[in-house]
Order: sequence, then structure tokens, then C-alpha cells
Amino acid sequence: AARTYVLKRMEYNKDKDYDVVDSTINQVYLDNEYLKKAWGKKYLQNINKLRKAVNATLGEYLTYNEKIIDALFFSTSNGYTEDSALVFGFDADYLKSVSSYWDKDTSSAYLTTTKIPLKKFYEKLELPYSDNLKLEILERSQTNRINKLKINDHPFTGRELYNKLGLRSTDFTMNLVNENVVIKTKGYGHGVGMSQYGALGMAKEGYKYREILSYYYQNTVIKKI
Repeated sequence: AARTYVLKRMEYNKDKDYDVVDSTINQVYLDNEYLKKAWGKKYLQNINKLRKAVNATLGEYLTYNEKIIDALFFSTSNGYTEDSALVFGFDADYLKSVSSYWDKDTSSAYLTTTKIPLKKFYEKLELPYSDNLKLEILERSQTNRINKLKINDHPFTGRELYNKLGLRSTDFTMNLVNENVVIKTKGYGHGVGMSQYGALGMAKEGYKYREILSYYYQNTVIKKI
């Protein structure tokens, strides 16, 4: 999936001076010096595990209708992945919503509670300050993620709140408690493509990597460079 993601970015960025950006904008890259410090005594064990995975799948990438797919992935689902059209505005048959019930047992990020002081909350959303908080959910997707809402009668998309407030998911509840806005989110990330902790749950149940990939990226075919 990571290899396919990069190949697609190389295609997108063929007229630019770079292929991928090494942050969450594209795909995070951590060099060996960083990993040695972060992993300490587990460095050799972990790096060898990664190398084994790379070598075992050498040159393999995912296609749909003979073309490289946009192999999007994220940390943790809310129980379902989301359609790409609802999040990124493009439709792909291989990026449709599927059930991902494993996440709640494998990911510590499945449920998260965040507190934001009311004043800071309004500043982040560029709204006038008010002692009250009126939340109105206008539309949810079939996977319970919020598409449209109003805060104090000002319209937003769920994605706007996700970005402006730094939320972990667009599946959230919001309450005012003692001058703090308490936000509870379910899942972590944009929700499109493969859930990494869902994939972990499938692997623990005995599914092989090809089965996991074909589950999250439906009707795709693995090819080799």
C-alpha cells in the first residue's frame, strides 16, 4: 500500500522537483538516526521486521483497471471506512466504505476525548465569542461521520472542524462543560481506504496481506514492477 501510494504521487508530481513530501501531507519518513533513538534496544528487531515486509513484497503494487490506484490509508476507523467522494471529492470504485469492526479492539485511538477552552474554540473557528454553544447536526454520512453542521447558526462542514480544531475524526460529539468544549471523537484519520489498525485486527485473525488489501481496496489486482 505504501509503495503504491508513492508510485501514484510520482505520477501526480511528474512535472515537479519532488515525488513525495516527507510529512503527513504525503507519507511520513523517519531516518535511521531518528528510529535508533525512538526504538532504542528494539531498533534491530523493528527495522528487520520492516525490511522483511519490504523484501517479501518487492516491487508489488495495486492496480484497478490496469492503472495504479490511489492507495489511501489512515490510522483508525470508527467501525467503517468512508467513501473517497465524501472526503476528498473524487469517486473511486476501490475506495468505497467497508465495515472495519476490528479497530475498537486494536487501537488506543478508537475513542478520544479533547477539551478546548471556549474562548480558544471560537478563535479557532473564527466565530464571535458567546457564553453559550449551540450545535446543530445537519447531515451525517452512512458511516455516522458528520458532513454538515451549524455552530451558533454558522454553517460548517465536518471536514472544516476536523482541520480547524485538529480533531482526530469527523465522527464526534460536542458539549459545553464549565467553559470548556468537550469533544469526543471515534476513530483517527480521514477514514478513506485502508485502516491500519483494522488491518492489524485482520492479520491477528489470520488474514494474509493479499486478503487484507483486497478487502480495503476492493476489486484491485496486485502487479509487480
